Amino acid sequence: MLTGQPASHIITQMGEYSQRQLDEIFFALSHHTRRRLLDQLAEAPESRVTDLAARHRLSLNTVSKHLAVLERARLVRRRVSGRIHFIRLEPSRVDQAEAWLRYHREFWSRKLDNLAALFAQDTKDAQ
Repeated sequence: MLTGQPASHIITQMGEYSQRQLDEIFFALSHHTRRRLLDQLAEAPESRVTDLAARHRLSLNTVSKHLAVLERARLVRRRVSGRIHFIRLEPSRVDQAEAWLRYHREFWSRKLDNLAALFAQDTKDAQ
């Protein structure tokens, strides 16, 4: 049964996750180039920005703008050593998005299971 509670109730139940944090994470994940950059970082714990950019058909400036979006979402962290910029993945932020998705998957699975049981009972009663 749907409870009629507002979506903010779901976020409140999840504790530390704010709507803004999740918006930033999912916005950052919404572009294929940024997802590819995260995939690259998953392969190498820390990479130079120029090395990340070399695997794309984009200018260094464009890749840097994508990395800035990932930084604002705190999915990656930048370390500067002289003129070299290093980027590393921040897996805890990805874990937050995964936790939100897992919560909703479980929530809707329960609701749909209840609905299926209701239909099954109606079919059984009709026979």
